[in-house]
Amino acid sequence: MKLIFMDTTGIRQKLHQFIDTIEDAKAAAIYTLFENEMDTDYQRKKLVQEEREKYLKGAGRSYSPDEVKLMALDKQNRNGL
Repeated sequence: MKLIFMDTTGIRQKLHQFIDTIEDAKAAAIYTLFENEMDTDYQRKKLVQEEREKYLKGAGRSYSPDEVKLMALDKQNRNGL
């Protein structure tokens, strides 16, 4: 099988064509594979859980409410104090 290299736009177009014409069962299977990646609530919960686990292990950096306010107001300190 010869590989055809194409840009992202071409890849997306081919994927759209494929998805538009496949059987329902295949569409459902593809959706199941990528469901978590498409679910922004899932991604947000996963990120929060990962940060919580780091906090509970004592890893990473925690900020007081005053430090957070200072970072929000001062562009120079937005990446941490």
